[in-house]
Amino acid sequence: MRRWLLLATLIVIIDQVTKYFVMQHFVVNETWFVNTYFNLVRVHNTGAAFSFLADAGGWQRIFFISISLIAVGWILWLMHHYPKQLLFCFALGMVLGGAIGNLIDRIIFASVVDFIQVHYEAYFFPAFNMADSAITGGAGLLIWDGFKSKSNTEPS
Repeated sequence: MRRWLLLATLIVIIDQVTKYFVMQHFVVNETWFVNTYFNLVRVHNTGAAFSFLADAGGWQRIFFISISLIAVGWILWLMHHYPKQLLFCFALGMVLGGAIGNLIDRIIFASVVDFIQVHYEAYFFPAFNMADSAITGGAGLLIWDGFKSKSNTEPS
């Protein structure tokens, strides 16, 4: 389990360092054009993915912090009980690191700092961060793992 916690820690560090850089060099809503498909921005999201519940009036902060803490506990339990499922635990480590990275933001800033903006012509995908990328990658790996042969599904 130690290697998965190390992976999660590395993701948290990368996430927090990149957010710190953005917060030191950008004001809120500032955009830096990088190329035709990519910008760096500074956006604070008080909601969840795609700004879900961003305008809920403040109660969502405690709600999302609670959900994150429950998810962290559940992930740690799963990693402890399924240590021989390497892809599963790797994916959980990615999700864990991303969840903790965004949890830190919610606790300190009452929002999540997003800074990666992908776009094509007039279509702009909602801004995201390294933690979101880790969560998405981990979720994709969990789906992939779910389709694999389950010859090793018993807890170890």
